[in-house]
Amino acid sequence: MSMSVPAAIGTVPDVVRSGTGVATLTTWRVGTPERQREAVAAVTAAWRDRPWPDEGLAGYAVLVGEDGDTLRHYVRWSDEAAPAYYRDSAAAGRAARTAEVDAAVPGIERLGGGTYVPHLSLGPAPGAPEPGCVVLVEVEFDGPDPGRAREWIAAVEDALRTTPVPAPGGVSAHFHVSPDGRRVLNLAEWESARAHRAALAAPGEGVGSPTPQWRRVRRVHGSPGVAGSTVTRYAPGVVLVPGA
Repeated sequence: MSMSVPAAIGTVPDVVRSGTGVATLTTWRVGTPERQREAVAAVTAAWRDRPWPDEGLAGYAVLVGEDGDTLRHYVRWSDEAAPAYYRDSAAAGRAARTAEVDAAVPGIERLGGGTYVPHLSLGPAPGAPEPGCVVLVEVEFDGPDPGRAREWIAAVEDALRTTPVPAPGGVSAHFHVSPDGRRVLNLAEWESARAHRAALAAPGEGVGSPTPQWRRVRRVHGSPGVAGSTVTRYAPGVVLVPGA
């Protein structure tokens, strides 16, 4: 059911920590940094000029890829809101917004994506800086297994909580699991892309400290059951939440 309130500009934490239910992550390829900026502006205009499309939609974030090409779209909603968004009047509103964006930025390549269930959020600690970078860690296992996905997240949680010297600049981590358990998504917030690059370049093996807990994570991550993984950095483009 659409709402009379407009969209308002929020922040990445507004979307990540708002509401419950499901999240979707989709990808656009637009080609150049200039077209990235134009697409973000077009999305902002298309959403802010219309009523918020569904009361169960918690928020919508567009993340701008460091590669100068991609945009990732992270959307949170309740279980009930997702089907409604694709039918009836909500579908008509979605089509109108899409047409407006395509008129402003022709030739967007929409690659689809996946659905996730939010599973665990860690942080931010009191006084943590506002995130200026979002790191998406995407892990795919060789078959559906929700238990294995949850065990992997639990191992990472244990390593993060027990690390003696946390990486400077890390703000929070938000873990998601696909409904079939084949994929895990960690939406990690960092103070800046520079802070994340520095953490990866620090002595040791990646972000984690050389502890038994992190060694366990790396053993699991390198096991035959992990089909692949990616780590990509993004700047917040626009975050839209229901207005007052």
